[in-house]
Amino acid sequence: MEIKLLILIFYFGILFTIGWWSSKKIKDIKDYYVGGKKLGYWVVAFSTRATGESAWLLLGLTGLGAIAGISAFWVVLGEVLGVSIAWIFMAKRFKRITDKYNSITIPDYLVSRFKSKSNTIRILSSLFLSFFIIVYVSAQIDATGSAFEAFLGWNYFFGAIAGYSIVLLYILFGGFIAVAWSDLIQGSLMFFALCLLPIIGFMSYEISLWEKIESIDSGLVSMWGSGGFNSINLATIIGYLCIGLAFLGSPQIFVRFMSIKNENQINKGKWVAILFTLITDSAAVMIGILARYFFTDAGSDAEAILGNNGQNSLILMVEYLLPVVFVGIYMAVVLAAIMSTVDSLLVLASSAIVRDIYQKILNPKIQIENLTGISRISTFIMASIALIVAILVAISTPERTIFWFVLVGFHGIAASFCPTIILSLFWKGFTEKGAIASMIVGFLGVLFFKFIMPTVEHIGIYFDKIAELAPALLLGLITGYIVSKLYPDKELEDEFLKISK
Repeated sequence: MEIKLLILIFYFGILFTIGWWSSKKIKDIKDYYVGGKKLGYWVVAFSTRATGESAWLLLGLTGLGAIAGISAFWVVLGEVLGVSIAWIFMAKRFKRITDKYNSITIPDYLVSRFKSKSNTIRILSSLFLSFFIIVYVSAQIDATGSAFEAFLGWNYFFGAIAGYSIVLLYILFGGFIAVAWSDLIQGSLMFFALCLLPIIGFMSYEISLWEKIESIDSGLVSMWGSGGFNSINLATIIGYLCIGLAFLGSPQIFVRFMSIKNENQINKGKWVAILFTLITDSAAVMIGILARYFFTDAGSDAEAILGNNGQNSLILMVEYLLPVVFVGIYMAVVLAAIMSTVDSLLVLASSAIVRDIYQKILNPKIQIENLTGISRISTFIMASIALIVAILVAISTPERTIFWFVLVGFHGIAASFCPTIILSLFWKGFTEKGAIASMIVGFLGVLFFKFIMPTVEHIGIYFDKIAELAPALLLGLITGYIVSKLYPDKELEDEFLKISK
């Protein structure tokens, strides 16, 4: 216990040092929210992946590997495709346009892109960001409490509050710069920790891995899942592949494209991000499969042994294969994954409230140098609300799983913004009315396809397996196209052709 705590204290000391160092570089709100747009490709690439993966990767995807077996590799394929499309086809165009508009937030970009004469799209995008970020951050705080409980035996609620307090402190000091540099360290820890554990696992088993896995459950070695190829499994695989759609415009990812130094850095960063995703996601699935090998047998209840949806697989593997000092390191890695997402989202939510609501709408005459302090207050309030939500969910829904809890928040943000970002970057005919309609329909679509469609007789099971993101995102794209065609804007088309060159 003492060794674990010492390692954690050392790790948190590094985070606070980053926060203190970053605070020296904060001159104005542009520094606080996008690092002055001066960050290099290593920092941005690792930051996008650390933010995009979070506890979902270390606890959720390892658990899915344990429960689903090799069919979980469909998630890896979906993630790699999503990351590749975002970096190769969208990042440079987004960087170029946001630099021309001098945007420092996503609502900033949308207002400039559509030459908005009202505050509708700024208010709407800010509210959607704030709502789903609270859900998403609360899922990460929930994972923090579970991690402290599993590794140190702490009370869940005490662990959640401790994690919330630690991440909040270094964000308040250093803003986006602290977030980006801490993400580089946290992403590096995640990468090496995930790569190391399967190697040790492969060196430790005695009989054929796949022979035993097949004897436990033949479905674990089928690419289609248990039961082979059928309509339900096909729907499940489509859902796995569509997880990568969330990277095609999610604000917490794309704000990092704003922060990078130049387009040349994007050319280099794309390969770092793609390889990071391929290697770490594959390693996570293998950790889950190895957990089934070491801890379960034919007929045993996997979830009773490995936790809800197998989400304790990584923790059990670490404690079984490694000495106690490494257990402390891996606990730091799990917390790093969680915090790398929490810090990013809190800064993003704060920017929506302070920059897009307070400065641009409520108090446009305020001096920009006065906004940094207000940003810190906003960050504290948003984090506190997320903590309360996490505690309430933990009390009311003890059977929740990290994998799906995280995805609800992630999908909500993605379905609200991805259709709008995609169309705004590639279609000259996209209008403000189309963007507003697309965001509203995407937002409502997540709620509809998550809570209503799965209850429909006969077809509900398929929507449950596909999950809410793909149909909500598709509906948002269609709505944006139709409404823009109904209310065209020729002047906006001409402006887009100029700005996108």
